[in-house]
Amino acid sequence: MNSPRDVLTPDSLAMLQAVQEAGSLAAAARGLGLVPSALTYRVRQIEDALDVLLFDRSSRRAQLTAAGEELLREGARLLADMDNIANRVKRIATGWESEFTLAVDSILDERTVMELCEAFLNLNAPTRLRIRHETLTGTLEALSSGQADLALGIPGNPSTSGESLRLQSHPIGPMRFVFALAPHHPLAQAPEPLSDALIGQHRAVAVADSTQRGSGMSVGLLPGQAVFTVPNMNAKIDAQARGLGVGFLPEPRIQALIETGVLKVKKVQRTTRVAQLSYAWRAQSPTQDKGGRALQWWLTQLQSPTTRAALLVNPRGKTTPVSV
Repeated sequence: MNSPRDVLTPDSLAMLQAVQEAGSLAAAARGLGLVPSALTYRVRQIEDALDVLLFDRSSRRAQLTAAGEELLREGARLLADMDNIANRVKRIATGWESEFTLAVDSILDERTVMELCEAFLNLNAPTRLRIRHETLTGTLEALSSGQADLALGIPGNPSTSGESLRLQSHPIGPMRFVFALAPHHPLAQAPEPLSDALIGQHRAVAVADSTQRGSGMSVGLLPGQAVFTVPNMNAKIDAQARGLGVGFLPEPRIQALIETGVLKVKKVQRTTRVAQLSYAWRAQSPTQDKGGRALQWWLTQLQSPTTRAALLVNPRGKTTPVSV
């Protein structure tokens, strides 16, 4: 006796669909170029293997049973999936990656990243797109460990850091940080410039490094200072706006909050920090550094100075320009 896997083939599912559409075994047999007895035999083989009746034969019309309806409903989905897989394989053969992962540091503007993702998905390429939200050294680690194909928002120039002989990078631009706090925070009324000794008496808000290796890095913290650690830059901005702590924030990201009085910028004695941010990818070989077509598309977008500027801060009401 045949097993369900023996009889549930694409041809047999298509045959059952033909019977349903034709309304009778005889009409379906004519359309398929078979004699009715051969078609009836093949239907019974499927029924025997599944141990169910697929058609109610009490009338002249081939009426599906509840089991038959379920089989054809799932069968139609399986046939569509098979067609999609075949199309995906064919398109991947043209150079598209099957999956493409972005490691995005939370310092960058999320709206711009989503606008770029929307444009990429509208290409209807056979590539599955995935985003990893990272912070600090975790962004570069995701790339160098093979967990991401493109990293956005890496501090400094990673291609000279010795992380990988095949690492390629390009600058996004500078990000200036300012010392910011809530207007109701005790330090808001303190005379400027604020000294490290005074700042160290108050809780700082820090973004946790997403690295999986060691303890990661911290920026702007003072020895012995109380710390409230949050998972990303958006949480840090929110925490400081609530007065839960103080610290340095990327000026372009909080400009609107400064203008509306939600955050207040204070001068400090230490040097103003300006971070040089980059994006990086792994070259496929010493002679080929562009990878597949998905990577090529993203690198083309990042060649635009306007797009890179929008990643640092997306002007309100503006849309990120996309090359097609």
